Amino acid sequence: MKRLKQGSSHNNFYDILESPVGSLYLIFVSGVLTGISFSKPSNILLKRKEEMTPARKELAEYFEKAGQEFTCETVFTEGTEFEKKVWETLKEIPYGETRTYKWLAEKIGKPHAFRAVGNALSKNPIPIIFPCHRIIETDGSIGGYSPGVNIKRRLLAIEYYTKKN
Repeated sequence: MKRLKQGSSHNNFYDILESPVGSLYLIFVSGVLTGISFSKPSNILLKRKEEMTPARKELAEYFEKAGQEFTCETVFTEGTEFEKKVWETLKEIPYGETRTYKWLAEKIGKPHAFRAVGNALSKNPIPIIFPCHRIIETDGSIGGYSPGVNIKRRLLAIEYYTKKN
């Protein structure tokens, strides 16, 4: 994760990727991916710009079941240190696998903070690339997902069936 330099506003933009889970709005600041949203960005300073960025390419490959890892440049422009630690740790969950809220809390050294972990996950600004959809309940139930449980189920199904083949 890097720090963003103040760049010109023409490097701040959003793009739209149509996917099996709906329209994804990819948000870039200084040309670096800072967000993925399931609704249009409300920042009126961001203009739409269609551009084949590494993030867009990797997400398209993910949905075409050809890509399983993300190497595109990202940065968190918001969030507490705790939240950022939770989000970064998500990258350790292999494609097509799940882990529990408890596992994640233990992994970051806060074994009793699974509710705080869940709260941090609900604020994840770069879902899919930081795969919070791979976190489930200890009893195996799906758990929550800010964009909706049906989207979470769909993402898990994409990964599960791709990995099986």
